Amino acid sequence: MKLIHIKRETKTEQRHTTKMGSLQTKVTYIKKYFLGFPVKTLHKYRETYYGEIKNCEDCFLFV
Repeated sequence: MKLIHIKRETKTEQRHTTKMGSLQTKVTYIKKYFLGFPVKTLHKYRETYYGEIKNCEDCFLFV
Protein backbone atom coordinates (compact mmCIF):
# COMPACT_ATOMS: atom_id res chain seq x y z
CA MET A 1 0.00 0.00 0.00
CA LYS A 2 1.32 3.43 -0.92
CA LEU A 3 1.37 6.20 1.64
CA ILE A 4 0.97 9.08 -0.84
CA HIS A 5 -0.76 8.81 -4.21
CA ILE A 6 -2.40 11.18 -6.70
CA LYS A 7 -5.86 10.54 -8.10
CA ARG A 8 -7.82 12.20 -10.90
CA GLU A 9 -11.63 12.16 -10.92
CA THR A 10 -14.20 13.81 -13.15
CA LYS A 11 -17.58 15.11 -11.99
CA THR A 12 -20.42 16.85 -13.81
CA GLU A 13 -21.20 20.21 -12.19
CA GLN A 14 -23.49 23.14 -12.78
CA ARG A 15 -21.30 26.25 -13.28
CA HIS A 16 -22.12 29.90 -13.96
CA THR A 17 -20.10 32.30 -16.12
CA THR A 18 -20.78 35.98 -16.73
CA LYS A 19 -20.70 35.66 -20.53
CA MET A 20 -22.61 32.38 -21.07
CA GLY A 21 -24.74 32.18 -17.93
CA SER A 22 -25.51 28.78 -16.45
CA LEU A 23 -23.83 25.73 -17.99
CA GLN A 24 -23.33 22.09 -17.10
CA THR A 25 -19.73 20.98 -17.58
CA LYS A 26 -17.31 18.18 -16.70
CA VAL A 27 -14.84 19.30 -14.01
CA THR A 28 -11.70 17.23 -13.40
CA TYR A 29 -10.05 17.35 -9.98
CA ILE A 30 -6.46 16.20 -9.36
CA LYS A 31 -6.05 15.46 -5.64
CA LYS A 32 -3.24 14.24 -3.41
CA TYR A 33 -4.15 11.46 -0.95
CA PHE A 34 -2.30 10.37 2.19
CA LEU A 35 -3.33 6.96 3.58
CA GLY A 36 -6.54 7.13 1.53
CA PHE A 37 -7.64 10.55 2.79
CA PRO A 38 -7.64 13.61 0.51
CA VAL A 39 -5.05 16.15 1.61
CA LYS A 40 -4.87 18.79 -1.10
CA THR A 41 -6.43 19.65 -4.46
CA LEU A 42 -3.51 20.18 -6.81
CA HIS A 43 -5.44 21.37 -9.88
CA LYS A 44 -8.97 21.54 -11.25
CA TYR A 45 -9.96 22.24 -14.82
CA ARG A 46 -13.03 21.98 -17.01
CA GLU A 47 -13.81 20.99 -20.56
CA THR A 48 -15.78 23.49 -22.64
CA TYR A 49 -18.53 22.78 -25.16
CA TYR A 50 -15.99 22.96 -27.99
CA GLY A 51 -13.52 20.56 -26.33
CA GLU A 52 -11.08 23.18 -25.03
CA ILE A 53 -9.52 22.77 -21.58
CA LYS A 54 -9.88 25.80 -19.27
CA ASN A 55 -9.05 26.59 -15.68
CA CYS A 56 -11.97 26.83 -13.22
CA GLU A 57 -10.93 30.29 -11.96
CA ASP A 58 -13.16 32.19 -14.43
CA CYS A 59 -16.47 30.47 -13.57
CA PHE A 60 -18.43 30.18 -10.33
CA LEU A 61 -20.09 27.14 -8.79
CA PHE A 62 -23.85 27.45 -9.27
CA VAL A 63 -25.78 26.28 -6.21
